[in-house]
Amino acid sequence: MIIKPIRNDDELKAALQRLEMVFQTEPDTPEADEMEVLVTLIEAYENKHYAITPPDPIEAIKFRMEQQNLNNRCL
Repeated sequence: MIIKPIRNDDELKAALQRLEMVFQTEPDTPEADEMEVLVTLIEAYENKHYAITPPDPIEAIKFRMEQQNLNNRCL
């Protein structure tokens, strides 16, 4: 297993493909260790480059109200 940081989307894609190959391995094997390392690296890269910020609270309420066909009078 070669461990290196994920620096771009191509490396992310390769890491995700490798993760698919080792995802359902038996515990306590080198492949299971590799899977844990890959998950950590992928998560760190995605959090840095594709972070999901929490929504604005007012916009979240408006969105939910729209989903449920509610208006301001319902408040």
